[in-house]
Amino acid sequence: MRTAIIRKAALTAAGLAFTGGAIAGPVTAAYAAPTGQVTTTVQTDRKTSGERELDVRYEAQPNFFYCGPAATRNALSVQGKDINVDAMAKEMGTTEAGTNSINDITPVLNKETGKDVYKSVEISGAKADDKQTDKLRADVVRTVDEGRAVVANIAGTTTDTDGTTHSFEGGHYVSVVGYRDNGDIVTIADSADPNQASYRISIDNLADWIATRGYSATS
Repeated sequence: MRTAIIRKAALTAAGLAFTGGAIAGPVTAAYAAPTGQVTTTVQTDRKTSGERELDVRYEAQPNFFYCGPAATRNALSVQGKDINVDAMAKEMGTTEAGTNSINDITPVLNKETGKDVYKSVEISGAKADDKQTDKLRADVVRTVDEGRAVVANIAGTTTDTDGTTHSFEGGHYVSVVGYRDNGDIVTIADSADPNQASYRISIDNLADWIATRGYSATS
């Protein structure tokens, strides 16, 4: 059952460019990127039991409000699936206001992966607590070890391990496609900007980025 927290609208920062809000510059480039013409691969590589990266057939989102379908499409690509984002957007009820919540993402993941494979997990509150962060870490490691990706509904600003800032004050969806250091660091596939298609952030930063929203991982 949806809660008031997890149902908050997920409008991308790129969308705010068209509604008068403040945006981060790179997102406009994502809106201009043609569908299907930008492909980046995150190589599958399992070096140790504490590190794994999945093979992502990345595509940038074709417009400012398709981050939910695009993140889901990129997540499913690690399983070798190539699903049309327009079809997924229709199933998710995506509009120019974005995709409402992670609860609209999970059924599409399950439709393409198998009944009840994925479940929605909420991180309530303005910041994640230790228990929520530990659960997210375990969920990412388990999901990636199964050869699947996590989809996360995030909002606000975070900093990756290279010191680059990623800001989506209006909300956004990303895929989590790898981890290292036993899940303390995770790899993000971000449809917003093909120039920043992949980056790593700490699990603590990801948990706080998801806070007040939710993510979809295997159960």
